Amino acid sequence: MVDPEIKARLSSYRQSIDNIDAALVHMLAERFRCTKEVGVLKAQHELPPADPAREEYQIERLRRLAKEANLDPDFAEKFLNFVIKEVIRHHEAIAAEHGGAK
Repeated sequence: MVDPEIKARLSSYRQSIDNIDAALVHMLAERFRCTKEVGVLKAQHELPPADPAREEYQIERLRRLAKEANLDPDFAEKFLNFVIKEVIRHHEAIAAEHGGAK
């Protein structure tokens, strides 16, 4: 049998984790809303879906922020690379819809 105090603390931590997960989902949704607008603008002006210089800058920036937050910078980079890959996929789809470059 788990001590009721331990059970209550565990429940409290889990509630915090659930709240953070919900916030992450909403923040990602907002980020993708913004990147969709970027994709539309790029497609309208026949700009390429990917921007390697921007991506490199963002990775360096996120690694620095991760270090400052005591988060593994390699993990942060993997996460951002995953997001960037998805954004580029969306931008390619938007460009295709607009008949633009891929």
